[in-house]
Amino acid sequence: MSRDVLIVDLGVGNLGNVRRALAAAGGEARVAADPVAISRARRLVLPGVGAFRPPRERLRGALEAALARALAAGATLLGICVGYQLLFERGEEHGTTDGLGLVAGSVTALPSSVPVPQIGWNRLEIERSHPLVEGLDGGCEVYFVHGFAPEGVARESTVATTLHGRRFASVAGLGRVVGTQFHPEKSGDVGLRMLRNFLAWEGAWS
Repeated sequence: MSRDVLIVDLGVGNLGNVRRALAAAGGEARVAADPVAISRARRLVLPGVGAFRPPRERLRGALEAALARALAAGATLLGICVGYQLLFERGEEHGTTDGLGLVAGSVTALPSSVPVPQIGWNRLEIERSHPLVEGLDGGCEVYFVHGFAPEGVARESTVATTLHGRRFASVAGLGRVVGTQFHPEKSGDVGLRMLRNFLAWEGAWS
């Protein structure tokens, strides 16, 4: 089974960390922003840090069309942090911006009643089985850096939740698309297990 992964270069985030983590999980990762390479990939990762709008603007036109072609051909996609947020219908950071619309929901600010951004470790409560969280127990901890999070995510798309001011979907997906609000590449053994699971994942989930 091929373990090739294409990391989509959206101009944000430490792509080297993601690439090294995927290599540690047994993957052969490369970074590209070439529409032809993206459309032909079988495993894709959308990474990202920072605000919603800059990577969304980068991921328009030819890149977005290439991503759609890859998914239509059966590719699997993992979104990480802001890359995860882009999977939803819209983001409200610095004004409303449309997302990719691959998962229903909006990305809204965390409550001001808690420290924002959330930086550090927090618990995952696993709500549904999914290949990405196979072998993990509820209550495991992962590493977050974010001030916005999904809201209005359907139960059937929610894989795990986390509480920080409000409870939000920290892992969600639909079909061959899944994402994490946290950084698996910074989440120790738990994150490494998730990346291994992603590399082993074949087919859609519902």
